[in-house]
Amino acid sequence: MFCDYKTNIYVCTYNVYTFLKILTFDYFSLRDMISIETQRLILRPHELRDIEPAYQMNLNQEVTRFTGDGGMVDLREIERRIKENVLGDYEKYGYGRFAVEWKETGEFIGFSGLKYLPDMREVDLGYRLKREFWGMGIATEAGKASLEFGFNHLGLQRIIAMLLPDNLASVRVLQKLGFRFERDMMEDGLLIHVFAIHNQPSS
Repeated sequence: MFCDYKTNIYVCTYNVYTFLKILTFDYFSLRDMISIETQRLILRPHELRDIEPAYQMNLNQEVTRFTGDGGMVDLREIERRIKENVLGDYEKYGYGRFAVEWKETGEFIGFSGLKYLPDMREVDLGYRLKREFWGMGIATEAGKASLEFGFNHLGLQRIIAMLLPDNLASVRVLQKLGFRFERDMMEDGLLIHVFAIHNQPSS
């Protein structure tokens, strides 16, 4: 394992092969995946052991109120989303949403990170946290680490974030991270606010 200390964040690269069997996919390897350590959090690639705690997180209606993905779902659907969507993104694009751990205990507390949206040709920042970890600045802390990963490690020039207009708490998080409102769009019959942030070259 190699760790590089930059801007108060540890970025660790694991040069190992982790093989996973997922649905109709063959075995694939997660090579040179990145783990990020912040003051209170560890952002790491999702693993199959995250399925159960992710399911438990989504049972809380407050957590899924503004997600726009159908609210509470059963365990099998959470398993499909992690296997097909998250691990599938790792295989296809080389990155995807991180699982977020509370460093002090190693507990899975949610996810944060980037997702490529091929239909929009954009990279989206998203997050979701267990209800008991709200109001502690964790979304901002994880979001900052995810943005630095996108800009400094992936070399992205632009990252968007999308949310429902009533999700005022997430609007404040995006503003703290430096996002600016860009436009409205309709998706699945819902009005969505689109925010964007651009990579600022260091002077």
